[in-house]
Amino acid sequence: MTSGPGRPLPRQRRHTLFFLEVVRDFSPVFLDTEVDMGRVLAHRAAALESEGVRYSTTAYVLLAAGQVLAKHPDANAAVAGGGRRLRIAHYPFVHGKLTLDRTLGGRRVVLGTVVPNVHEAGLSEVQAHLARVRDADPESLPDFEGVRRLHRASWGKGRRAFRRAAASLELRPRLNGTFAVTSLGHRAVDSFHSVGGTTTTFGVGRVRERAVVRDGRVVVAPVLRLSLAFDHRAIDGAEAADVLTEVKEALENV
Repeated sequence: MTSGPGRPLPRQRRHTLFFLEVVRDFSPVFLDTEVDMGRVLAHRAAALESEGVRYSTTAYVLLAAGQVLAKHPDANAAVAGGGRRLRIAHYPFVHGKLTLDRTLGGRRVVLGTVVPNVHEAGLSEVQAHLARVRDADPESLPDFEGVRRLHRASWGKGRRAFRRAAASLELRPRLNGTFAVTSLGHRAVDSFHSVGGTTTTFGVGRVRERAVVRDGRVVVAPVLRLSLAFDHRAIDGAEAADVLTEVKEALENV
C-alpha cells in the first residue's frame, strides 16, 4: 500500500483523463428501456450454426442504432463551443464508436474503435471490424496509434493535442464517431449510463432471463436493459425517446 503524497497516475490513463475534461461541456440526460432479445439470440444461434460466426450483442446494437440515427440527423450531430459561440455540425454518414476493455503498456484501459458508415453496413461487416480490433495487439494496431502518441507525449502537449482534436467538428466523427456504444454486459451489470463524447451514447448491460407479459400471460424471456445518454444541447427528450424506442424495436424485430 502506498503512503505519503502518492504518485502521478500512469501515462496509460491520460487519454481517459483528457476525455473526461472535454465531456464536462456536455449537458447529459439519461433514459433507459428494456429490450426483448429473443429474436437477436435466435438469429445469433442460427448464424453460428450456418456461418460459424458468433455475433456480439454490441454488433447488433451498433447496427440498429446506426440505422435509426440515419433517420434522426439532429441526434447524429455534434456540438462544440460555448455560449454564443456554440456550433452544431450535421453529418451525411453515421459512424459508431464502441469502447473496449484492453491492456496497453501493462495497464487495463478503455480504448475506442469507430465503425465507419455503420448505417450502410451489414451485420457481418460490423462484426468483422470488431473482431479485427478485439483480436489484434493494441500495442501495434494502427487504430490506436493516436492514443499511444498521447501516452508518449508530455502531459501539456498531449492535453493540448487532445483538446484541439475534440474541438474540431470535422475531426470528431473519426475520433469519437457520431454516436457511441459502451457495454459492461460481460459481467453482472444490468444497466448503467455513460457519456461517450457524442450526442447519443447507448449503454449495454447483460442479457438476463426475466419475467415479461406476452399476450396477457407472464413468460420468461431474455431481456437487455438498454440506456441512452443524450446531450440536451443538441436534442430534446422527445426525440431522444423516439431514438431509444426505435432502436428497441429494431432489436426486437431482427
